[in-house]
Amino acid sequence: MFFFEQQEVDVADLAGRTGDALDISGYILDIGGGGEGIIGILGGEKVVAIDLSREELEEAPPGPLKIVMDARDLQFLDDTFGIVTAFFSLMYLKKRSDYEKVLAEIFRVLKPGGTFLIWDVVAPTQRDREKDIFVIPLRVKVKGQEIETGYGHVWPDEKHDLPFYRALAQDRGFQVVEQTQRERTFFLQLQKPVQQGTGRGE
Repeated sequence: MFFFEQQEVDVADLAGRTGDALDISGYILDIGGGGEGIIGILGGEKVVAIDLSREELEEAPPGPLKIVMDARDLQFLDDTFGIVTAFFSLMYLKKRSDYEKVLAEIFRVLKPGGTFLIWDVVAPTQRDREKDIFVIPLRVKVKGQEIETGYGHVWPDEKHDLPFYRALAQDRGFQVVEQTQRERTFFLQLQKPVQQGTGRGE
């Protein structure tokens, strides 16, 4: 495995990085919410955490409603959630078509004007030909805690960076509200337009 340097991520709240209040009156859908369950720690019972892995959900801290589900085929009605989150989970998608399906499904289940928050890794193409997997060690600050963890995956076929995710999201119809990058991690805040446009994913 190829290890990058440890990164620090501060998940302070869901109040909106731009200072605008987000709609947290309803449930928050967390994509890939198993394992450390960072968003579940933050939102507690307001969070619906989905994951393909039952074991990962069982390991996550109590609080959220936990459901085994494929993000490529969300079993929720249209316009259900005001907020959807993905905390270092999109990096595990294998194909561009998977990204397109997941983003289209998230767009569908978001309410008009709803927010999609992404924290993820800037993943280059294979840097070390003798090591098939890269690992990003993280120190996550959330709700007064510091959690040390790490996320690893096979090298992507193309660079998965902020412009990669932004372009895919805009193709699905999302608007970019805020984007920040710090070393090998980034944060992207997206919005489903109140008046839905004609994104190519529709």
